[in-house]
Amino acid sequence: MKGIYWIASYPKSGNTWFRIFLTNLRCHEEAPADFNQLDTSIASSRLLFDQSAGTDAADLLPDEVDRLRPRVYEQLVETAEETIFMKIHDAYTQTDQGEPLVSNKATLGAVYIVRNPLDVAVSYAHHSRISIDETIRQMGDPKAAFCSKPKRLHLQLRQKLMTWSGHVTSWVDAPGVNIHVIRYEDMLEKPQEIFSRAAAFCGLEDDPDKIARAVRFSSYTEIKKQEEQKRFMEAPFGVPSFFRKGEAGGFKEVLTAEQIGQIIRDHGSVMARFGYIDKAGV
Repeated sequence: MKGIYWIASYPKSGNTWFRIFLTNLRCHEEAPADFNQLDTSIASSRLLFDQSAGTDAADLLPDEVDRLRPRVYEQLVETAEETIFMKIHDAYTQTDQGEPLVSNKATLGAVYIVRNPLDVAVSYAHHSRISIDETIRQMGDPKAAFCSKPKRLHLQLRQKLMTWSGHVTSWVDAPGVNIHVIRYEDMLEKPQEIFSRAAAFCGLEDDPDKIARAVRFSSYTEIKKQEEQKRFMEAPFGVPSFFRKGEAGGFKEVLTAEQIGQIIRDHGSVMARFGYIDKAGV
């Protein structure tokens, strides 16, 4: 089918790992795929926008860019020869004219990856090279956005993140969107089952042997081996390692009781919804 499957998540929630799996599943090779040649596009790519929109994003205001983004995705689908898989960190939002940023016409569905925000805070702080307290503040800011500084020409378009909770619910509760939700922690605990279900959702082969091979080729050990040999091209400048630990629960060794409490106060209801705390807030 022609259309886009969005690989959506709040930053540092497992999006890249899932995309590495997809590439290994689709390439049918007998060796791990190069993590710098992933078989997915990036929705916020300035180059992708400029090539498809017929105008430079640099000549437009961010809201004007957003108005054109649905048309860009529709054009990509129109000219594509196969299904498109596209990474996206934008929350599921609307343009200032009330149209979904990710065109309904272009969309086949979305895989949404959710991760415990306690672990997200640690990984995001490392990735962004800012303090954990500042990261927690950003995760609770409804106006948070990537690439939004007006005096700098970013490689990517502005991406509205909203709060962590707002980002999650914007996608999983998006009206009319065919959505498949994955918890990062389940990807770690039972990868064969979780990746197999996701592949079937996306209309891909869910042959157990091929899934197992793709999971093996996408393992944290294999990814780190590649990163030791060469730089991951999507890593921010100055960050020594994009793939940090690939674990769940690491926040217990890093966050203070006060920091944990603040995240729970900010996001407790959504954390409970996805099993990260119980209804008593524990």
